[in-house]
Amino acid sequence: MSDTSDHVRLEMDGAVAVVTMAKPPHNLLNGAFIDQLIGAFEGAADAGGRAILLRSEMKHFSAGADVDGFGSEDGRSQDAAAVLERLEGVPLPTIAAVHGLALGGGFEIALACDFIICGASARLGLVEATLGLMPLLGGVQRVVDRAGASRGKEIAMFARRHDPVLLEKWGIVNVVVEDDELGNASLSWARQLATGPNVSYAAIKRLAAITTSEGVRAADVVQDEAAKPVWASQDLQTGMTAYAETGPGTAIFQGR
Repeated sequence: MSDTSDHVRLEMDGAVAVVTMAKPPHNLLNGAFIDQLIGAFEGAADAGGRAILLRSEMKHFSAGADVDGFGSEDGRSQDAAAVLERLEGVPLPTIAAVHGLALGGGFEIALACDFIICGASARLGLVEATLGLMPLLGGVQRVVDRAGASRGKEIAMFARRHDPVLLEKWGIVNVVVEDDELGNASLSWARQLATGPNVSYAAIKRLAAITTSEGVRAADVVQDEAAKPVWASQDLQTGMTAYAETGPGTAIFQGR
């Protein structure tokens, strides 16, 4: 199955929804492009997806905002909170496969995913301060959440392009692989997640989001309620049956 908009393509690889950004020349973001990206994310589950892999077929992942479009209808200011709520609110696990440049809004789109896998030559940064701006799509909050306030301010204020190996050390990037392995590595992660217990994953994402925004105690309060669909899921029944048959330590969902 394939669903194509002007610059964002949704295709299925088994149970993995592959969302490909393809806006020449460098996937520069504007309002229309972000709307298409949200549509692909939200349409992934309806297409049968159990995990989302976000990638680019351009030279770069995304070189940032379409500055030339500022003030135009397509370059209109987006409600950042609404955009992030919709991207991060998708219950499926999401992976960004980053190559080339991921700058400004491009980096922020990657940060809205659950996991970031980078090619070794990628360069990522919140570079808005070089224009007298600030990150406008949640970048400051998310690098602070992942790496702490001191590192987050360093990334946003100095506005450098960072080596992904350094960002992996800081806890912002999950994995760095050789450039020619990025496609296989990111798809492998997505396929593994797609075979897993998605009801459980959705609950984990919800609790992680509440912890980030409201703290551990707030997540504790809703944990029992968040677990209700997990207790009722077929995934749990499958897991418990496999446990009874093979005992602990078995990769119950691997390759399911």
